[in-house]
Amino acid sequence: MALSDLLYPDNPKRKEELIHLHQELLDCMSTNFRATNELVGVLNEHLGCTITHIQMRESSTVKENCDIMIQVMSEIQHQVQKIDNDMKEKLEPVLYQKLYDIKEPELEKIAIAQKVFSIILGEATSTAGVVAIKLFGSNLLTLTLGKLISLLAQIGASVLGGISITIIGLGIEMILHAILGAVERNQLLTAVRSYEKHLAEFKAASEKYQSAIREVTSLVRQQVQ
Repeated sequence: MALSDLLYPDNPKRKEELIHLHQELLDCMSTNFRATNELVGVLNEHLGCTITHIQMRESSTVKENCDIMIQVMSEIQHQVQKIDNDMKEKLEPVLYQKLYDIKEPELEKIAIAQKVFSIILGEATSTAGVVAIKLFGSNLLTLTLGKLISLLAQIGASVLGGISITIIGLGIEMILHAILGAVERNQLLTAVRSYEKHLAEFKAASEKYQSAIREVTSLVRQQVQ
């Protein structure tokens, strides 16, 4: 047992708590990677985007993986904004406004979007209009995606950022090594509180993000059947 653990018996428990929270964060990030790739697949196949799929890097730090997510999410925002600009340019102002009017029937908005994509892409899949309306009509890109980018940047810049994705090994110990007594205890308390704060916000935003993507991909599967 380390000298610091003898002086502060609660430290081993806090280390275990920190590791558990770290695993929760990684599980949430892993699910976001998979959900983002599903969204990328839909955008590439049906809306003519060319966004690169991403992969979680277990040999890298939390920050480096956050940066990977931020980059692709920012690219998704950019591509969707470009599509929106194309539709605005090619549609009469009245028709463009209809796409965002919650009072307009969804089938009519889908038909408008489908017509535009046939012009933009030369040939569009039957689900292009459905995907476009669902994306533009939800909070996925306007709120949830932006919120996740902000949270990922905060996590990357926090005490969590330098921790290795892989728990086994020196990832956690890099924070704790050579820190004794009250200094270690304070560091552990700070790290645990940081994890708890960021993880609660990140999990809530991630659930909304993943739910919105499931809704879109479910519609795509229904169209294909």
